[in-house]
Amino acid sequence: MSQMDLAAGNMAARASQGRGATVAVEAMQFLHPVKVGDEVTIYASLRNIGRTSIRVHVDVWSRSRFEKGSQKVTDADFVFVALDELGQPRELPEG
Repeated sequence: MSQMDLAAGNMAARASQGRGATVAVEAMQFLHPVKVGDEVTIYASLRNIGRTSIRVHVDVWSRSRFEKGSQKVTDADFVFVALDELGQPRELPEG
């Protein structure tokens, strides 16, 4: 889950052009276990930009090091709030 937050946070930082804080993780369900040694791939996509918040969807896939196919193991929406230099919510730049 921390790797998902890092991936979503990187996308949110690019979109907000600055710092932000995770304020919510919505609808996470683990579909399959990830075992030690599995290769994990994380995909993040921008869902929505509000006045001060950003929603990023994250999909996680894993592949056993001895297999060719991969499987989706979880997904979730991460919500971030853009922060100013004092740590207070700030309005996001347009476009």
